Amino acid sequence: MVLGAPNYRRALQQHAAYCEALEDCGLTLTRLEADEQYPDSTFVEDTAVVTNRGAILTRPGAASRAGEVERIAEVLSRFYSELHFIHPPGRLDGGDVCEAGCEAGYEAKRGARSHFFIGISERTNEAGAQQLADWLASHGFTSSFVDIRGVKNMLHLKSGLAFLGDNRLVVSDALADRDEFRGHELVRVTAGEEYAANCVRVNDRVLVAAGYPGFTGTLQDLGYPTIALEMVEFRKMDGGLSCLSLRF
Repeated sequence: MVLGAPNYRRALQQHAAYCEALEDCGLTLTRLEADEQYPDSTFVEDTAVVTNRGAILTRPGAASRAGEVERIAEVLSRFYSELHFIHPPGRLDGGDVCEAGCEAGYEAKRGARSHFFIGISERTNEAGAQQLADWLASHGFTSSFVDIRGVKNMLHLKSGLAFLGDNRLVVSDALADRDEFRGHELVRVTAGEEYAANCVRVNDRVLVAAGYPGFTGTLQDLGYPTIALEMVEFRKMDGGLSCLSLRF
């Protein structure tokens, strides 16, 4: 699909609507000033993995994005007493990391901590994924790898995967038969609506890209109130809803 060049004015409008939706869902936002040196820096999710136990700064797979991490570290230092980092030869994009509740197959209990799916992609390599897995394990989290190299039109794992809570994973058709997701209830996004798989649950609502009535209807049938947001300008840059914020 040829989408054309992004329109800057419309991108700003869509970003403002996204921020407003997060606030409507009950979040308090920290807005960063634009950084003209890094045109991809609006996709802030790729620069860090944040949890309720700590934060780790990534090492983005695109060399042009390396400078973004320093700026995010300054911001996250306000919220975390200690920050960790991915080191060479590791490469890691936050868009390849999906927190998915307690590990499937384990009984939920007080104090149980989340399981993380870590994508191995063109942006995240095995060394970076392993560093993240080791760091997560040191904080009591579990993790597993999902190799998406060679999956067509999937830049990051979360291009085709999202966690809704309630042991439910949203998956695109390309990921629906993967063994890694057994034990979860899968909410499939059908062919033609793949972009909608990158949705975000915030408290009791789900942010979803506008223009995908089939998937939006599926979410509503499952009992999730939805907020549809125009994301066309960010799709032109291989971005989605989760890419535009770090949420913790």
